[in-house]
Amino acid sequence: MLKNLAGKGALIVGAKRVGHVIGRRMAQEGINLAIAYRRSQAEAETLQREVASLVEKTTLIQGDISIEESVQSMVKTAKQELGDLSFVVNLASGFPKTPFETLDGKAWENSLSDAKGSYLLGVYASRELMKNSGSIRGHIIFFSDWAALETPYKDFLPYLTAKSAIDFMTRAFAMELAEYRILVNAIAPGPTQRPADISPESWQKDVLEQAPLKRESSAEEIAEAIIMLLKSETITGETIRVDSGRYLVGPGL
Repeated sequence: MLKNLAGKGALIVGAKRVGHVIGRRMAQEGINLAIAYRRSQAEAETLQREVASLVEKTTLIQGDISIEESVQSMVKTAKQELGDLSFVVNLASGFPKTPFETLDGKAWENSLSDAKGSYLLGVYASRELMKNSGSIRGHIIFFSDWAALETPYKDFLPYLTAKSAIDFMTRAFAMELAEYRILVNAIAPGPTQRPADISPESWQKDVLEQAPLKRESSAEEIAEAIIMLLKSETITGETIRVDSGRYLVGPGL
């Protein structure tokens, strides 16, 4: 059965770019938002202003999901400010390019801190969701990468390893939490929203042309996939690619 989402509370971590689109779409469903950020306060404030007329409650939370105490505080604050915490969506991630000759322990730690953040958020958020009632007590959504499952590309070894850990973690959390009626899924985007350091010409030729559909992943379709998951009561442990078919042709060189 597809659920009505209005009045539910969600903690969304990472409100820039794709996260902004997702947050706005969630608000259109009437989901109250706790918008968490580490350094991107201006972007978080912009999203809060945009959704204020669509929901009953919003709040901003500054924190760092790689720090255990910070995650605990973020989850607690979200529940207190919204009065309900049913959904958690974590987009927080860097995208560090690390050519092989530059690899060292620090590169590993920098990227694996993102996987640690998803782990900590999954642990502490789920303990809060367990307190909810209903046929489904809550839903956690992580973000992986189209290439993290079986088709790695060059120069991003620690990043893709972290995303692969998140993909596996999604299934592991889904198993651990099924008895508590908490669903856990992930989205694996392809290239989405051109970064400022890539020219439009290079974005089209070197990135988008590699995908069978020859277009970037749609942030709006990612948002719709998340709404579908939040409404579902029987989908768990899935990583859903929204990547214009990019994974079908492998990493390329």
